[in-house]
Amino acid sequence: MKVRIALIIGKIIRFILVKLGRGGSLPGKIVLSLCPDILTRVTYPSTVIMVTGTNGKTTTSNMIYEVLQTKYTKVIANRRGDNLKEGVATLVMANTGWNLNIKADAMVIEIDELNVPKVLNEVKVTNFIVHNFFRDQLDRAGEMETIVSKIENAIKPYKNQLILNGDDPNVVRLGYQRENTYYYQVSENDQSTKVSNEASEGKFCFVCHTPLTYAYYQYSHIGEFTCSNCDFGTHEAFLSASNVDLARSQFTCENKHIHAPQDALFSIYNCMAVLSIAKLHDISFDVVNTVLEKFELNDGRMERFNIGRECLLNLVKNPTGANETMKYIQRDTADKDILIILNDNEQDGTDISWIWDANFELIVCDNVKHIICSGLRAYDMALRLKYSDYKGQIIVEESKEASVSCLKQLENNAYVIATYTALQPIRSILRRNEA
Repeated sequence: MKVRIALIIGKIIRFILVKLGRGGSLPGKIVLSLCPDILTRVTYPSTVIMVTGTNGKTTTSNMIYEVLQTKYTKVIANRRGDNLKEGVATLVMANTGWNLNIKADAMVIEIDELNVPKVLNEVKVTNFIVHNFFRDQLDRAGEMETIVSKIENAIKPYKNQLILNGDDPNVVRLGYQRENTYYYQVSENDQSTKVSNEASEGKFCFVCHTPLTYAYYQYSHIGEFTCSNCDFGTHEAFLSASNVDLARSQFTCENKHIHAPQDALFSIYNCMAVLSIAKLHDISFDVVNTVLEKFELNDGRMERFNIGRECLLNLVKNPTGANETMKYIQRDTADKDILIILNDNEQDGTDISWIWDANFELIVCDNVKHIICSGLRAYDMALRLKYSDYKGQIIVEESKEASVSCLKQLENNAYVIATYTALQPIRSILRRNEA
C-alpha cells in the first residue's frame, strides 16, 4: 500500500510541475521520502542500461537511447540529466503502473558516479557502462581514488554485463579477474602522443603498485597501458576503434566505417560504448551509424549558435574536459575570441583550484585575440590566464549578458566555455542574440 500511495503522490506532483512547465527530480525526492525502497519494489524491463563516468555520460546515454529505439517499441531514459538517485526515482515513478510494472521495453539510466552505490543494486541493471574517471569536484567527491573505491565495492554483488573503457586503468581495475566484462578501446592515431604533460591519475598498477608503462596516450591518463610486473593491462578488447580520422569525424570498427557526432577523441570513446551495447543487443552497426549520423548534440555539448557568426558552446567541469575543449579550439588556426564563464556554485564545485590543473596554456597563442572572463569567479579566471603569460587582451565582464554583448562586437571565430550552472543561462542568452 505504501508504495502505491507514494506513486500517486509522486504522479500528482509531477503532473503539476509539467503543467507549470517545470521538470526536475522533486517528485522522485518526495517518493523516496515516502517509500525509501521504491526502486526495489517495481518490476523492470528486460533491458536496463546504466551509464556512469566523469565525462561523456549524458551524450553516451542519449545516443544509446536513440539506438535502442530502433529495436524496442518503448524506451525510457532520464535524458535531461537528472542523474542522482532522486532523478532515477522520478523516471521510475513516472513510468510505473498500478501493477508496479515499469511500462517500457528498455530503460537507459545516466547515473552520477557518487550515486552508483545508492542505485546499482536496487535497480535490476542488465548492462553497466563505466566510461572514465577523472578528478572532478574535489569539494564534493574528494580525490578520484575515493570514487573508484566506492564503485568497486558497489559492483561486487553485480553479476550482469560490465562494459568498460579499456584505455582507462582506473576503469579497467573494476573488471580485473571478473567474468562477464567487455572492454572497448581506441587505437593509436594522429592525435595520440608518446608522452603526456597533463594532470593524470593512471600512473600506478592498482594490483602491484608498479608504475604503468604507456605505449601511447590519447589524453590525460587514457591510452594503451601495461604493467611490467603483473598481468594488469593485458585484457582483450571486445571492440576496438581503428583508422581514426578526426578531420572527417569517422573511424572503423569491425570493418564498418562509423561516423562520430564530434571531431574529437572523447567522441570516439562515446561511440565505442554505444557500439558495445549494440553488439551485445544484436543491433547492426549500420543501424548505429545511421543514428550517429543524425544525432544532434545539445545542452552545451559542442552546441552551435549564430551570433552574426558561428559561435561554439561547450560545457567544462574539470581539468580533463577543459583540456579537450581547448585542444579542439586550438585546432582552429584562424583568429578567434573566447568567452569563459566560471562559477563556483555547489553544482559546479565550490573548489575552483582545478583551473590550475587545467592546461590553459593551450589557448595562449597568437591567434587567440581576446579572452573574456565572466561568471562568479571571473577575476580568478583572469588571474589564471595572466599567469599563463597570455599576451592578448583579457576582458573581465562579470555579467553574462554583458560578456555575450562584448563577444558579439568582436569579429573573430567565437567560442564559449561554461561551467555547469552557467551553461543554461548562457545558452538562453546566446539564443536571444542569434541573428
